[in-house]
Amino acid sequence: MKKVYAFFAEGFEEVEALMVIDLLRRTHEVEVVTASITDEIMVKSSHGFNIMADKVISDINFDDGDMIFLPGGMPGTTNLAGCKTLTEQVSKYNEEGKYLAAICAAPSILGGLGLVKGKNVTCFPGFEEQMEGANCLGTKVVTDGNIITAKGLGAALEMGLELINILVSEAKSNEIAKAIQYK
Repeated sequence: MKKVYAFFAEGFEEVEALMVIDLLRRTHEVEVVTASITDEIMVKSSHGFNIMADKVISDINFDDGDMIFLPGGMPGTTNLAGCKTLTEQVSKYNEEGKYLAAICAAPSILGGLGLVKGKNVTCFPGFEEQMEGANCLGTKVVTDGNIITAKGLGAALEMGLELINILVSEAKSNEIAKAIQYK
């Protein structure tokens, strides 16, 4: 079974995060572990919801993961970018060719780490300048190698289905889309 680590920081965009996580969990073929970047398991989202993560970052064994998922939102993206443990692991995942998924403002974290140079990406409008050396397409979801980016909340459903396609299969992605009345 594939394993995805989804990270929550104070001010994260809850619907972007939960939509993607929900779709992945519906497959019953992907384990999604949510993790707070602090020592507190409860994390306040950008719209004031208190959401309990499964674990705190210090309890994560990054070696057994297949993907890191970064939801956007502000100041969630800034807080994620400021977490040294997380950014070190994001860079390590990239070096190992493991998947990195980021939505909305969060692709700017990948840009700040220099991981998108020469890549096709997308991000929330206004963050393109933080995607140095990347080709920002402005489309909803873009996959280029091991990096999957999405434009924002309106693309969360498509991102979730794309991650299922990548981690499980196109058939499973289509099955989930049909089950949720998307197609």
